[in-house]
Amino acid sequence: MADIVLTNASVVINSVDLSAHVTSVAINRSADAVDTTAMGDTARTYTGGLESGTLDITFNQDYASAKVEATLYALVNTSTTVVVKPVAASVSATNPSYTMSCFVAEYSPVDGSVGDLSTVSVSWPINGAITKATS
Repeated sequence: MADIVLTNASVVINSVDLSAHVTSVAINRSADAVDTTAMGDTARTYTGGLESGTLDITFNQDYASAKVEATLYALVNTSTTVVVKPVAASVSATNPSYTMSCFVAEYSPVDGSVGDLSTVSVSWPINGAITKATS
């Protein structure tokens, strides 16, 4: 298995490619551990429950048309489709595509201190399952 250094990830939000503004991206998946321990058991047992997740992205801010601010500002309090790939290239077994619906629960159009690069960090809950494609 080859090592990969993220230098050209692809992030498309609501059909807008914002990859050139992304400085970090993380898809976080988890599942509830449902306790199935019963009388007579000598240790706890579990089964998988409902899945959930979040999508965390940090952007360099850009207020131009069809860029970060113009895309994200209008999406607050709605759900939108997000597609993430490790490399901005064709989908393959070694470059899977992850498609998900995210609820845009937060967005701060201005956030920073004097002299800092203007950045935006979001953490959105994922609605439903993530679809992984390898071809």
